Parts: sequence; C-alpha cells; structure tokens
Amino acid sequence: MILIADSGSTKTDWACVSRDGSARIDFKSLGYNPNYISGDEIEKDILDSLPAGFPKDEVHEIYFYGAGVTELQYDFMRGVLRKVFTNAGEVFIAMDLLASARALLGKEAGFAAILGTGTNSCLYDGIDITLNIDSLGFILGDEGSGGYVGKTLIRDFIRYDQPEEIRTEVAELLGKNGDELIDQIYTKPFPNRYCAQFCKFVGDSRNRHPYYHNLLKNSFKDFFNNIVSHYPDYRSYKLNCVGSVGYYYKDVLKEAADEAGMELGRIIRAPLDDLVKFHTTD
Repeated sequence: MILIADSGSTKTDWACVSRDGSARIDFKSLGYNPNYISGDEIEKDILDSLPAGFPKDEVHEIYFYGAGVTELQYDFMRGVLRKVFTNAGEVFIAMDLLASARALLGKEAGFAAILGTGTNSCLYDGIDITLNIDSLGFILGDEGSGGYVGKTLIRDFIRYDQPEEIRTEVAELLGKNGDELIDQIYTKPFPNRYCAQFCKFVGDSRNRHPYYHNLLKNSFKDFFNNIVSHYPDYRSYKLNCVGSVGYYYKDVLKEAADEAGMELGRIIRAPLDDLVKFHTTD
C-alpha cells in the first residue's frame, strides 16, 4: 500500500491506496509543521487518527508533503513516519509546493502556485521544482494570499482608508479597535491565520461593493507584479493554482491574470486526489 499525505499547519489529508489504485482509505489528522510540533506529538496523533482496522503494516511506501518542511526537517519527518509505519521502505518527504506542482501538472512541465492562507509558486519540470521565487512569508510578502487580503483590510481600517459605510461594517466584522488589532497581529501566535480568516468576507463581498472587489484584485495584481513577473518569460506559461483563495475567487484572479498577460490553467482547491493519480499512474 502507498500512503500519501498533504499536510498543512492545521490539518493533514491522508490517502492510503493500493498500487493499482483500486482500493483507497482516506482520513484526516492534525497538521504537522515541524516548526511547531514535536516528533512524539506527531507519532501519537497519527496513531490516534488511523481508522479502525487500518492496515498499518501493509504500508510500504510513504509520500509526505508538508507546509514548513524544508530539507533541514526531512530526516526528522522520515524518522517519525518510520516509527509509526515500520514496514515502510520508501519514505519520501517534500514541501507542499511540490505536491501542488505534481497535482496540477502531473508529469508535464509548467508553472504552479499556491494561493491559500499563504502564497508560493514555482517552475516545475515534470518531476521536481526548478525555480522558486520566494514569497517571503506573511511579514515580507505572501501577496495574493488570504493572509495578505486580510492584512490589507485591517491596514485600511486602521488608517481610515475605506468608505465610511465600509468602515462601519468592517469595524463590526473585526470587533477590535486599531490598538487591539496591532497587539493581536504583533504579539499573538499565527498572525497569518488571524488575518486570513477575513479573506472570505472580502471575497464574498466582491460583487457587493467596489472596495472589496478592488482589494481582492489588487492583492492578485501584487502577486503578479511582485512574484510572478520575476520568472523568466512568465507569460509563456499558464497559471496553474492550488488553494481556496485562487479557487473560490477565480473570476477576480482571471482579471488580474489577463492584465498581467498570463492565461489561467488548472485551478483546484486541494491537491490530494490528483496526488493519488500521480503516484498510482505509470
């Protein structure tokens, strides 16, 4: 059996499949960003999350793709997984960006991006990532992400840079004044997640008031101007994208892509099903 995992900071989607893809068991667990969780905690949570009767001893290959899993943590994650699945010979570890590229493009070369809570992007040769322009994370970058959209909404609110009727409803949405928001973002854990929670409100309001449409579109334009445009000959590629922000607000993403001279390709919400195809198709 092959075990495939797409792991974020909050949750992991798992699929255990037979080599020919005829049998499949799905389950979920916590997210395992190794920067925030110990090996013992990961091991215990996996064991607690396995469905009743799960064929743990029949897992011979593991492909684990994780947010925040850099090469420095590959051996750590490999060791933890081998403690749980003791008969696994092949244990492949990679960042979630490679999962997105493989899900979107299979074994074809192209451009792949993540537009979710955070942003990432790459050129892919059909097997591996060949170029990655760093998104720089929540503080310095992440343009186009849910965190970036929420951060912009909060910044505009604090600076009174919104129409009065918009500021009134945003004040109710946020439930904090400027000082409290600054304290929340600068001193509390996971400020990216805090800001990203407001992206849905902006996206769902995009056809209700031009302010929300422009905020979302400008966030995507920043993604193209500050990240995508740094890839050589980027207009020759289609924009293939994984993530809820790109998926649910594809109409506005297309507007920004058109202005950047880039055609949309595949836009999917989550990569797991396509990852299963990648690892079970010769």
